[in-house]
Amino acid sequence: MPPKPRRERKRSVSLDDDRILQDNTSDSDLHNGRPPNDLSDNDHDILESEDEREKLLTRNDGVLGQKGSNVRIGKWSQKKEMSERKRGGSEEERALMYEMEEGVGDSSTSLRARKSEESDEQRLHAIGEQRKAKRIRIWRRIGIYTAIVALFVLLLIASYRLSMPKDVLAASALVSNGTSLFAPTTILISLDGFRADFLYRNLTPTLNRFVQEGISPQYMLPSFPSVTFPNHYTMATGMYPEAHGVVGNTFWDPALEKEFYYTDPERSLQSHWWGGEPIWVTAEKQNVRTAVHMWPGSEAHVQDQQIAYVDKYNGSELLSKKVNRIMDLLDTPGPHDIGAKVTTPRPQLIAAYVPNVDADGHLHGPNSTEIRKTIAETDAMLGSILSGLEARNLTDIVNVVVVSDHGMATTDVSRLIQLEDLVDPTELSHIDGWPLYGLRPKNPDDLARIHTQLKEKAKHNPNIDVYLRDHDMPDRYHFSNNPRIAPLWIVPKTGWAIVTKDEFNVEQGRQKSDIYHPRGLHGYDHEHPLMRAIFIARGPAFKHVPGSKMEPFRKSITHIHTHTPASRRNTHPTHH
Repeated sequence: MPPKPRRERKRSVSLDDDRILQDNTSDSDLHNGRPPNDLSDNDHDILESEDEREKLLTRNDGVLGQKGSNVRIGKWSQKKEMSERKRGGSEEERALMYEMEEGVGDSSTSLRARKSEESDEQRLHAIGEQRKAKRIRIWRRIGIYTAIVALFVLLLIASYRLSMPKDVLAASALVSNGTSLFAPTTILISLDGFRADFLYRNLTPTLNRFVQEGISPQYMLPSFPSVTFPNHYTMATGMYPEAHGVVGNTFWDPALEKEFYYTDPERSLQSHWWGGEPIWVTAEKQNVRTAVHMWPGSEAHVQDQQIAYVDKYNGSELLSKKVNRIMDLLDTPGPHDIGAKVTTPRPQLIAAYVPNVDADGHLHGPNSTEIRKTIAETDAMLGSILSGLEARNLTDIVNVVVVSDHGMATTDVSRLIQLEDLVDPTELSHIDGWPLYGLRPKNPDDLARIHTQLKEKAKHNPNIDVYLRDHDMPDRYHFSNNPRIAPLWIVPKTGWAIVTKDEFNVEQGRQKSDIYHPRGLHGYDHEHPLMRAIFIARGPAFKHVPGSKMEPFRKSITHIHTHTPASRRNTHPTHH
């Protein structure tokens, strides 16, 4: 669960240990080893603890993955010599990304020296060139494979259901684990705020093994804005936020004249906020019994559809209790078991939400010692779930899908922008979103003037972009076709935050070297490397092909189960 937007939280301030990969660094820059020339000029290196400094300088044994495991995301080891060569190149790339996020100080540190040396730049460039030819050769095969993965279950199940009577289908679809008959079952687990490169920190042996056994792209792209509620509902419906209507964690609806506020049940759990048809509604309509554990939107009674199990959000729930809950649901007697009850059916779809990584990422930052502990604990939780499946002889029967909704970027007092320096807040009736700002002028006639004023400010501040919803909002955002989207937006570069003086006085904070909270943020350009999410799947619906590679895609979890998707999903697909 993300932190409350700054306008409704008491401000505290913090100094983080690291810094952000700049927004103008493209994916090709990372893989080709070409950091932008101005990378080391715009931010400050503020590694204040020796723990973090040592971790930064000795990360080679912890960035890639478990030593000796030869785990690769989307790359499989075939020969020892090639494996070692790949490891070296991958570590160089990840080291580059880490340095770009951590930043370099104004002093002449070893990091700055190494990053500025021409020989190192050439070396990283060579690493990217070695991979370029191979990527080109397999591009078409990757695209075909991705499409097959995304649509495999949909096509198979849809054609099967259309060609067979329901009673025959029900009997033939059951699979035995030796003690009970199971209908096709899927467990979907969302790890809020789990950034894609967290897999490379030698903290996730379960997930790394899971990748080897199933399918996974190098990363998954969230939707814009890269915040929790829009992205979880996008995964559930297959629709962009502009289509399903949950366009932010907070926003104003001019038709309803009401505000959506994600942490307030009185302003978020009414069904009129939630458009489209989430997967749990579609499943229940087709008699696929469903259990939803804390997933955003599940408590909203969408379309008044009764769901078999809905667990209310509890941010303090222990990870072990989540494991027990999932196992208890699987242990529920099925329709062919002794003790089966209509009122407590065994679910075929279990969707569970895990907020821990996101919560500690906000509190401590994505490169902190604390987040490393949380990542490891979350991986252990997944290990317990997989062990539970194995103990029940369900490993080859149950589909398990692990996803995240977005990544996380580090904040710092040096990357704050005072809202009052950009616009007069007294001219605004509503401010939506955070860290990006959606502005609604009190007088609609002032929109053009305020927009012109902000565009002029942006000319002298490269850390913000200004967009009119109906004029120049980037098409790739898919963030314009809904009146709930504010007419004017200030979008800060990744790692930057806009604050009011009531929340945090930027000038005073910098003078006193105050600490800024939260220490981690998201919500930025969804294609930025630090916003990348994960997708890992294993089970009978996700056939693993050794040596294969899955191309990154945009999230949509709508075709992984035994039901025909709602037709409205197809009007706004979110994967490619």
